[in-house]
Amino acid sequence: MSSDEEVREVEETNEVLFPEDRKINKIKNKEVRSRLFVKLKRQKRKAKIAEKKKRKEEGTNKPSKPTKTIESTREEDDTAFDKLDEEGNLEVRKDLENSEYAPYFARQYEPKVLITFSDNPAKKTMLFGRELQRIIPNALCRLRKRIPVKNIVESCNREGYTDILIINENMKQMNGLMVIHLPEGPTANFRLSSVRISKELRRKYQEISAHRPEVILNNFSTRLGNSVASMLAALFHYDPEFQGRRAVTFHNQRDYIFFRHHRYEFKKGEKGQKVGLRELGPRFTLKLRWVQSGVFDGKTAEYDWIISGRRHDLETSRRRFFL
Repeated sequence: MSSDEEVREVEETNEVLFPEDRKINKIKNKEVRSRLFVKLKRQKRKAKIAEKKKRKEEGTNKPSKPTKTIESTREEDDTAFDKLDEEGNLEVRKDLENSEYAPYFARQYEPKVLITFSDNPAKKTMLFGRELQRIIPNALCRLRKRIPVKNIVESCNREGYTDILIINENMKQMNGLMVIHLPEGPTANFRLSSVRISKELRRKYQEISAHRPEVILNNFSTRLGNSVASMLAALFHYDPEFQGRRAVTFHNQRDYIFFRHHRYEFKKGEKGQKVGLRELGPRFTLKLRWVQSGVFDGKTAEYDWIISGRRHDLETSRRRFFL
């Protein structure tokens, strides 16, 4: 049978085709194989829709199975909150009561944040720092001017700052964010990636109001994750101004922390008032590298947690996460 006759026979057939019946893979003509596969896929899709419709009419439509992802099949962590017993929950409460951030959550002080950079920052890095200054209440953005981190810490302690953000870059590309909590730590270093400022998102810089934003921390489910979430939350004022309708979100997924900045918008529709989100920017992604118990010290520091440069040294599998 010639190729044209095969195609004509397929196009005239209305029954569902199967590869084993037609032996599509054995057809030498590439164009014929392609047409057969397209027709087969179309017919299978129609048959699936018809079967689903029939089950729905008969009331036997079963709920679809939940999709398996790396996140949903993550390995169990002994420090996860949902795995802790009564004694473990008591230890978590003690950790919170004795942590460096206990005075913040007790509202004993207002955060004051200094934002600085590595030496000779690129223009985009400086714009990113200025946008963080507008997002974080009571924050000040200043150039570093080759001042060592140790001297910055001492100066900030004298001036009453509570936290320091240092935006690092390599070859004019932002690649790191260091968060130092004052006066005695801890210090965390994050890998910084996927940075997009408001201009790149086609958002107007002037749209960011001066109201204090609401902070949303999502999916930090372990004791280490709780510490990191507390560090990020302590950068912002504990009393948000909800009339500004601004919200900043730190969403943890597979140990990647995604940052988004939105404003609530209310619109009147035919069925009533609708609520939407308008992204203001910037957006970026963080991944924890290490946590030091005190302020930054590159020589004699003690690490509470550190991830090795080699994946298999610490990460036993792709389904093990720490936050």
